[in-house]
Amino acid sequence: MKKATKFLTMTLAMVMTVCTLTACGGGAAKGNTITFGTNAEFPPFEYVTSNGVIGEYDGIDMVIAKQIAESNGMTATMENMEFDSLLVALQNGQIDAVIAGMTATDERRETVDFSTPYYTATQVMIVREDSDITSATDMADKKICVLQGYTGEICVQNMGYTYEAFKKGTEAVMELVNGKCDVVVIDSATAQKYVGDNEGLKIVEDPSAFESEEYAIAVQKGNTELLDKINSAIDKMLADGTINELAVKYTEEVTAE
Repeated sequence: MKKATKFLTMTLAMVMTVCTLTACGGGAAKGNTITFGTNAEFPPFEYVTSNGVIGEYDGIDMVIAKQIAESNGMTATMENMEFDSLLVALQNGQIDAVIAGMTATDERRETVDFSTPYYTATQVMIVREDSDITSATDMADKKICVLQGYTGEICVQNMGYTYEAFKKGTEAVMELVNGKCDVVVIDSATAQKYVGDNEGLKIVEDPSAFESEEYAIAVQKGNTELLDKINSAIDKMLADGTINELAVKYTEEVTAE
């Protein structure tokens, strides 16, 4: 009996340890820390800077992440990785949530749960000022650049156009600046940043081709405890105008740089 009891105690301890390490399928977070995943190549939402909001990272999403954690008496940490790796890292338990200007699509909802949307955006085309592209249909015979895994890539795919995908927005825009491509399809707020940084570029909009999209924070499927904490903070920031103020502030700042 003593051996059986000892064995049972050890087994329970091992199970508890495993549950602690894996969050037992999705608890609130690990201890008093929420570890977010992002792709810091997407200004004004997330980018690397010398004096960041969370470590070396700054942007609209970084401020939102920090306030979510603080409103729940927790601390936010940030893991920077490739955009295509974010949901995999979330499902593997490497991170607790994803905040990366991520659009809450039906396809992604099949594998993760999304928070209340906190920002509405649309796709636009960045072209040179002398470009003859005035609508999405004009891209048919052009060389198109997109960001790998982002909504712009999905839109261009759905249009049936060939394209080249880059992991960094700066790389795609440099192709355009250097005359190696004709157009970059990217999110509107980020487009403003790149057009402001590079002379000779302009933004072309086509609402008939690009529908609006909603950014939201992703958590593991079924992790309602963390999702409730995130939603509570987002709802408050939407109600008091915090997120709108952040959008204005960061868009103006990155455009003016």
